[in-house]
Amino acid sequence: MNDMNDHTFDYIIVGAGTAGCLLANRLSSDATKRVLLIEAGRKDDYHWIHIPVGYLHCIGNPRTDWLYSTEADAGLNGRSLKYPRGKTLGGCSSINGMIYMRGQARDYDQWAQLVGDANWTWDNSLPYFKLHEDHYKGANAMHGAKGTAPTLMQDTSTPYRTILRHHNAGGEWRVEKQRLRWDVLDAFALAATQAGIPATDDFNRGNNEGVGYFEVNQKEGWRWNTAKAFLRPKCYGRPNFELWTSAQVAKLVLEPSTGDAAAPLRCTGVQVWDGQEMVTATAQAEVILCAGAIGSPQLLQLSGLGPAALLRERGVPVVSDLPGVGANLQDHLQIRAVFKVSNVPTLNTQASTLLGKARIGLEYAFKRTGPMSMAPSQLGAFTRSDPSQPHPNLEYHVQPLSLDAFGQPLHSFNAFTASVCNLNPTSRGTVRIRSADFRDAPVIAPNYLSTDTDRKIAAESLRLTRTIVAQPALQKYQPEEYKPGTQFQSDEDLARLAGDIATTIFHPVGTTKMGRVDGPGSDPMAVVDARLKVRGVVGLRVVDAGVMPLITSGNTNSPSDDCRKGCAMDCRRWRAGSPSFGENQCRCVKGKSGYQRSVTRVTVYPLSAKATARQLRGN
Repeated sequence: MNDMNDHTFDYIIVGAGTAGCLLANRLSSDATKRVLLIEAGRKDDYHWIHIPVGYLHCIGNPRTDWLYSTEADAGLNGRSLKYPRGKTLGGCSSINGMIYMRGQARDYDQWAQLVGDANWTWDNSLPYFKLHEDHYKGANAMHGAKGTAPTLMQDTSTPYRTILRHHNAGGEWRVEKQRLRWDVLDAFALAATQAGIPATDDFNRGNNEGVGYFEVNQKEGWRWNTAKAFLRPKCYGRPNFELWTSAQVAKLVLEPSTGDAAAPLRCTGVQVWDGQEMVTATAQAEVILCAGAIGSPQLLQLSGLGPAALLRERGVPVVSDLPGVGANLQDHLQIRAVFKVSNVPTLNTQASTLLGKARIGLEYAFKRTGPMSMAPSQLGAFTRSDPSQPHPNLEYHVQPLSLDAFGQPLHSFNAFTASVCNLNPTSRGTVRIRSADFRDAPVIAPNYLSTDTDRKIAAESLRLTRTIVAQPALQKYQPEEYKPGTQFQSDEDLARLAGDIATTIFHPVGTTKMGRVDGPGSDPMAVVDARLKVRGVVGLRVVDAGVMPLITSGNTNSPSDDCRKGCAMDCRRWRAGSPSFGENQCRCVKGKSGYQRSVTRVTVYPLSAKATARQLRGN
């Protein structure tokens, strides 16, 4: 067992969310490297995390949610929105909608063009998705699965061939079909095809146009978060892996660098608050920020890396003026149209009585099916707001229920909700520290619907929703528009109503965007380069959704897995020797024997109990 007084590691990963868990798994595969994973939240031992419908109990719960709110937003007619962020092992993968979605090929091709690196194209990203995927249908050209060696493991030139020798039987990220269906959703799907949207059984083929049921990150009716997938059991059995929970990183440790004029700073570790004292952990190779599009820019700014004027205003000494830190915030704004229906059950009435709730609970207890197994949204559709759009630019999340807002009770009448979002918003917001105190929540200002384009698409999307609902397939259920209401018809009215009823689906990206950091076409707002290294700082990367220069055309959880690819790609350089790491620091393990000797040991430390742990161990 590692001595907790020894706080020196090769890699320190900040944030045990989607990217952090996967990255911890991959980096700790090299038994010669000590890896520390730090999570501000608690372990994922709360039962509602693992029951799919439990997101209703996790969002807005201080045990699992940071409880952030946005600033009052002019585009939302002065409203402020709750802004859930996962505060537990697994991060947002422990509280999200579980939808497995990669986005469209064009997203990744655009990234590659913007950063000047073809490694980010769809064709080059797809093998990484397949590497860690376990798809219920089995392996094929688009998906990976258990029992089939991924392409990257067959290529002798890739570092994964050596580093992940044990990983030749498929991935960890389980993808399954949903375990229930609804008559009203089947009717909506048919109505969508009648409106010209083709049916599809796979939203992850590169062009996700179509209507169908979402695939989800579940396993046999249980939520499959990234902590289950990537930390247990592999990481917990590795003597070179350590996990600190209930530990909040307050600041990066930055020192002058030598020998690199383009990178005058070096990140050598982090300062961590354990609830009682500040602990310093040192990284000999790298610190990797995986705290998400809100947490990572907050930590950079607290450490003096960010817009100089903001830092001075907040009383933080400026270490490096990086204007892009916290800028370029993008998110998907969901416009929730509600339709009353007749002659068909929905969750509103199924869950309205004690008997109904008992039936739902018993079905889940004995079969792991039914409403308790469902994601927030079951049916999806991707289409164009108008025929002139070159690509699908709208995503529907359709639910057999209705409520005024998450956390509010279901309506007493049968209804469904057809939520639609603009996949490629042109509005940009910011994330800024509120003060120099790491305990203060950041100022989140998404700036929704701030452009004419976004307001126009909002109006068009509501009209398209009405077109779909008017198709013959739904008429037997007598749909009646409850929100926003048929009295609103003009573009101006619909855009204003969108501001009244829209809410976030919690897809923040872009606040530490990657881009060209030198040479022709250099982007002064880029925070990281194509290998996700922070501009001007040796030994520091950001590996989370914040690095996306443009938001993906779909849900953002699984694309965040791919964002750690930039780190993995540098393994070739580590083996050959790099100025950042020193010579031959990537010494890869031979087989599993290095892990088996401590399979029963789990180095998981809630730092708030650190003193107790030391006493028990005689330190």
